[in-house]
Amino acid sequence: MKKIGVMIVDDHPLFRQGLRRVLEAEKDIEVITEIDDGQEALRLARELIPDVVLMDINLPSMNGLQVTRSLKADLPNIAVIMLTAYHDDEQVFHAIRAGAAAYYPKDVTPHKLVDAVRQVAAGHYVIEDNVLDKPQVAAWLLKEFEQLEGVWGDTEELFMPLSPREMEILQLITRGLSNKEIAHELGISQQTVKNHMTSILRKLAVNDRTQAALYALRRGWVRLQDTASRSPDLTGDKRSSP
Repeated sequence: MKKIGVMIVDDHPLFRQGLRRVLEAEKDIEVITEIDDGQEALRLARELIPDVVLMDINLPSMNGLQVTRSLKADLPNIAVIMLTAYHDDEQVFHAIRAGAAAYYPKDVTPHKLVDAVRQVAAGHYVIEDNVLDKPQVAAWLLKEFEQLEGVWGDTEELFMPLSPREMEILQLITRGLSNKEIAHELGISQQTVKNHMTSILRKLAVNDRTQAALYALRRGWVRLQDTASRSPDLTGDKRSSP
């Protein structure tokens, strides 16, 4: 019997150890590697081709949503289970839109997690403890989109994934950089930064850069230690902000 090969991606050693212990107690599952960095996880996944990746959202270098999106673009048959300390309907929506096959808070029971590993390895999705196929997931996404659109207003880009450049800019915003400083850091014009900022605010359905930064920090898209080198002035350069 071929075992289900699992990669664990989380930067907390004790949590990784706990996951490994739970999974390796199962005869049909083996942990093929564990890693603590987003970019390195992406490289290793492409090399080792696991069946399932257990992915934390809050990671160094690239967050779990970015890694999942890139991984699924290259290797769509790898199933990703997103694990996070932050749980709400919007976060589940973001995770599934990024390509995750399941989403759980980190206090999930071992039994549920093991069952989810088997389900996603078989090509299914697990959302709110319901096992779904692709058409059912598409219907679920549409329903969630309509509900969230009703809350936040009518916009065709509501909760669309942020592009890699937009995520870079969001990370710099949380470090307190103004539009002028972001432009210098990335080698682009201030107008380009402003255009990206407008898109970020629209996609996240928030009103200003401070709300966007808090949104990213609370959901683990950006790590606090990545922002510690600058003062937490999230307003930036008011003259150049959208």
